Amino acid sequence: MAELNIGIIIGSTREGRVSPQVAQWVKEIADQRGDANYTIIDIADYKLPLLGEPGQDASGAQGWSEIVAKQDGFVFIVQEYNHSITGALKNALDYLRVEWNNKAAGIVSYGSVGGARAAEHLRGIMGELLIADVRVHPALSLFTDFENGTDFKPKEVQADSVNQMLDQLIPWSKALYTIR
Repeated sequence: MAELNIGIIIGSTREGRVSPQVAQWVKEIADQRGDANYTIIDIADYKLPLLGEPGQDASGAQGWSEIVAKQDGFVFIVQEYNHSITGALKNALDYLRVEWNNKAAGIVSYGSVGGARAAEHLRGIMGELLIADVRVHPALSLFTDFENGTDFKPKEVQADSVNQMLDQLIPWSKALYTIR
């Protein structure tokens, strides 16, 4: 089996978002492990208009399909907006089907309650897309892991949680590789 490819998906496209900081932090931790090829995938880099809306430029859809299909697993960087995931992430998930199937995923969420409600909504969506989600879920607080809500300064314990999540994600990704 070739080395695993794990996509770290930034789940927000909003201006002023802090998710790129979180994704970069996860990638730095993951790269130290040497157990997979980790790539940050920013949905903002793909032109994905609202799915099914006529007359829109969906020129990024093919590239989105290709990058997701190349991955063996995912780490979703999930922001909680109104007790759920962003509309942009839901739309990006809905754009594809088979590209997600039989792969594993971990979630790193953030929000006022650590993004827990968004993570729970994402778990239901992933189940429908045949993505197996792992149990450990780093939940970052806007009050203790960010300064002024904009500067990401995670507590040390959070890095341990990311590693524990990856400890589950890697074997699940390897196992699911065998059935694809």
